[in-house]
Amino acid sequence: MTRAALLRAARTEWGPLYAAVWGTVVRRRLGAFPLTLFAVALTATFQLVQNQPWGFRPVQLVGSVQAQLPWWLALLRTPLSLFVPALDLPVWGALAQVLVVFGIAEAALGPRRTLAVAYLATLAGTMYARLAVAIGPGSPLGLPPHAARVVDTGPSAAVVGLALYVAWRFRAWWTFGAVVLAMVAEVFAKPNLAGKEHIAAVVTVLALCGSQEALHRRKPRRDAHRENAHRSGAPASRS
Repeated sequence: MTRAALLRAARTEWGPLYAAVWGTVVRRRLGAFPLTLFAVALTATFQLVQNQPWGFRPVQLVGSVQAQLPWWLALLRTPLSLFVPALDLPVWGALAQVLVVFGIAEAALGPRRTLAVAYLATLAGTMYARLAVAIGPGSPLGLPPHAARVVDTGPSAAVVGLALYVAWRFRAWWTFGAVVLAMVAEVFAKPNLAGKEHIAAVVTVLALCGSQEALHRRKPRRDAHRENAHRSGAPASRS
């Protein structure tokens, strides 16, 4: 493929997203990223605190989620668990994920939608872990009992969900497919708690995208029906 063809493909794939992000950055500069900056600062703070002799337990009490916890306690901790870096992974990876993916999503979607999708994906993974342990290791969807004791924190499920949602929203279909295939490959290569939670996040965001797509397609038909009814003098039907 020639350089010109690659550039055309890149513009087709990422042009609308680039225009949305760059337009927001030009208008608002750093004001385009309040959620992202807060998330990076909070993640870094949790990392510093949990590595202090006095700080590990407080961080676990507010942001550590395990499948063995009562569901109400897991729900209370899930929002902050998104920003608690996993102990077995380098913190720079979590910070880079939040900075890049949250930043792009926030500039393209706005902070409220970014936070909503991130939380939905994280919650899907957290709740799936409980189901997988209940199913047990005899099923491809299940997990062994010891997975219930695994500390489940970090932004990875949120990052996967946001990447998928942004790609759908701006019709970056190759990126959309690459995210899905990467998560499927991950779970086949390493079918652990993290990999299966990422699949749960993917399935949940796919359902969200599908429902919004259906509503988007249905709205013009309703509007056209009401317009035709208005022109003919008949009352518009209520649905």
